[in-house]
Amino acid sequence: MPAMSPHAPQAALPAANTQALLRLRQVRVSYRSASGEPVPVVRGVDLDLAPGEILGLAGESGCGKTQLLLSILGLNGPQAQLSGSVNYRGRELLGLRAAQLNAVRGARIAMVFQDPVTALNPYLRIGTQLIEVLRSHAKVSGQQARERACEMLEAVQIGDARRRLSQYPHELSGGMRQRVVIAMALMASPEILLADEPTTALDVTVQAQILSLLRQLCERHGIAVLLVTHDMGVIAELADRVALMYAGRIVEQAPVDPIFDHPLHPYSEALQECVPRLDGPPPRRLASIPGAPPDPAALPSGCAFAPRCAYRLPVCDERTPELLQATALHWKACHYEGPLGRLRDDTT
Repeated sequence: MPAMSPHAPQAALPAANTQALLRLRQVRVSYRSASGEPVPVVRGVDLDLAPGEILGLAGESGCGKTQLLLSILGLNGPQAQLSGSVNYRGRELLGLRAAQLNAVRGARIAMVFQDPVTALNPYLRIGTQLIEVLRSHAKVSGQQARERACEMLEAVQIGDARRRLSQYPHELSGGMRQRVVIAMALMASPEILLADEPTTALDVTVQAQILSLLRQLCERHGIAVLLVTHDMGVIAELADRVALMYAGRIVEQAPVDPIFDHPLHPYSEALQECVPRLDGPPPRRLASIPGAPPDPAALPSGCAFAPRCAYRLPVCDERTPELLQATALHWKACHYEGPLGRLRDDTT
C-alpha cells in the first residue's frame, strides 16, 4: 500500500451537541520555515464545545494545543497560516479582520493565558486592567465598571477586593495573580472560556483551589470551558470530555470516564501510566514514554506516534490513521485493534 501523507485529514466528527457553541472543522495552523516551506503545527482538528461543558485538550508539550486555542481567536500572529472553520453560534471566525474579532474576544470568548505574570501588565494596577476589559466591550460608567471588578474578584475568591484593585501584579501571590486573570476573562460575561494550562505554575494546594473555582464558575454561570493541559490528573478532576492531541492531531476523544477506564489509543495509555496511582500497589518503576514528540518540520510518513508506540504495526509506518468512531461517543485514530494493558503489565 502506498505511503500516505502525514497531513491526511481526519474524518469529521458528528456534533457532540446539536446546540454546540463552538465547532472546529479541519483547523490547520502552519508557519514558514527558514527555507520557506510550511511547517504544520495543527493538522486538521475537529472539535465541538457544548454549553456548560468542560472539554479537556490534553497532550505533551509541543503537540499543538496552545496553537489550536490561539487559532480560535486569531491570536497566532501574522506569520501563521490558518485554514479550516472556527464557527461560533453560526458565525465563521476564521478569516475575520482584527476589528471584527475584537467584538468577540473577551466579550463572547475569553482566554486565560498560561502565565499570569506575562498576561498582566506590571505597570498598571489590577483595577485598571479589569475595568479596561469591561469598558472596551460595554457602555458603562467608571463606577459601574469598578463595581463589576470588585464583584469578579469576589467571584474568584479574592478577599478584600476593593483594596486589591489598587495593587500592582507584583504585590500578589502566584495563585492570586491567576485568579485575577480568570476574573479579567469573566468581566464581560463570556459564554466560552479558553484556559491554557491555568494551573501549571501553581503548587498542588492552589492548583486544587483553581480547578474547583473553574468548576464552580462553569456550573454557576453556564460557561463552556476548553481546557488545555498536559496533566492527566487535571483532566480527571475537571473535564467532562477529553480530546488527546499528538503532533497536531486529535488521536482519541471520549467522555472522561471511558478515557481512564478503557483507553483505546496507546498514547492515552502511555500518558496515564506516567502518573503515579494511589489505588493499588506501587509499581516497580514509574513509566515514561520513550523519545519525544516529532519535529513538525520532519513528521513521519505514517502514524506520528509509531516510533514511540509499544503496539506498533507495519501499517503504522505506511498510513496515517483517521479519527474514527470505535464505540458510542468514543473515537480513536489508531491501526491497532487489540487490547491495551501491555504497559501496565511492564510496570507492576
